[in-house]
Amino acid sequence: MRSLHALLLTLLMTAGSAAAQPDAAQPADPPPSDAEILAMYDGLRVADVVDGMDVVGLRDVGLVDTRIQALWKDLDEFDHQFRGIALTVRYVPHNRIVPNPMPADSFSAWEGRWYNELSPEPFVELIRPGSVVVIDASGNGDTGSVGSYNSLDWYARGARGIVTTGSVRDTDEIIKQQIPLYMDPLQRGRGIRPGRNMIESVNQPVEIGGALVRPGDVVVADGDGVVVVPREYAAPVARAARRVLNADKAGRRALYERLGRPLDQTVQQ
Repeated sequence: MRSLHALLLTLLMTAGSAAAQPDAAQPADPPPSDAEILAMYDGLRVADVVDGMDVVGLRDVGLVDTRIQALWKDLDEFDHQFRGIALTVRYVPHNRIVPNPMPADSFSAWEGRWYNELSPEPFVELIRPGSVVVIDASGNGDTGSVGSYNSLDWYARGARGIVTTGSVRDTDEIIKQQIPLYMDPLQRGRGIRPGRNMIESVNQPVEIGGALVRPGDVVVADGDGVVVVPREYAAPVARAARRVLNADKAGRRALYERLGRPLDQTVQQ
């Protein structure tokens, strides 16, 4: 017998062979603002969004390699989850000669020049409430472009989370600070940033775990991983995903009630 999920998805895709075509055939809706997109995606899970993308025809698109996972998880309030708007950054390996050995009294000056001239963070002033900092740092090896201080600074400026292909340092403190961060666990704690990478671009298309991410795209992350929705399809994907989530909640709520299990936030409308 087919699973409830499979039947639900079949019904959604049948009812909406219209999801890609009616939207294309009818006058286009005005492009939603960031605030409207954030409201549309509030509470949606990665699984719902992936199903919604299938419904509108975005198959095999946007799902980030599952090696990119949450650094930590909160199974009470789900504070490790986020939905936000991509702010993209790309760092590349350096090709500069690094003085070695370096006198201790000159190291601070050399390090400061590297941070300020070759490997700065010019994207910081672009962070807005609802931003997701997406860092393509593939090939950077042991460079740690994310640590406990800068991640907390980005969070304080309004960033909802971070997704990176690079190394991360100070991970105990990031977990304690409850900064939602998604990365390849093999890169955890490998970072020694000074003299190891250079900024290449800000707010240009990047690649994260096989998925294209453009500035302004929608990024959803939870315990299942990360998915990226092209911004121009944000509204129809959200509508289809919301139907999936509502049906799932109703079905599971009925099971909770049959089992006498107290209702939690995962089954409440």
